[in-house]
Amino acid sequence: EVVADLAKLDKAMAQRIFDKTKWLASNVENLRHESLAPDLPGLSKYSVGDWRIFYSIDHSEKVVHVHLIAHCKEVYQ
Repeated sequence: EVVADLAKLDKAMAQRIFDKTKWLASNVENLRHESLAPDLPGLSKYSVGDWRIFYSIDHSEKVVHVHLIAHCKEVYQ
């Protein structure tokens, strides 16, 4: 589904978000993660312009799971 989210974007924005996602995964231990909501524990968000990357971290496996990439207008309605 995340690949489909990226495919909808123009190439420049898709590349920018893809690059930030890779950067996020490489720097996961050095960042302060912004929790999405108290009722969604473990789900965090990262902003790239007007776009949001929603992800969770599996610290035991050292994996970042990207769940959704969406424009802020679609998310905060």
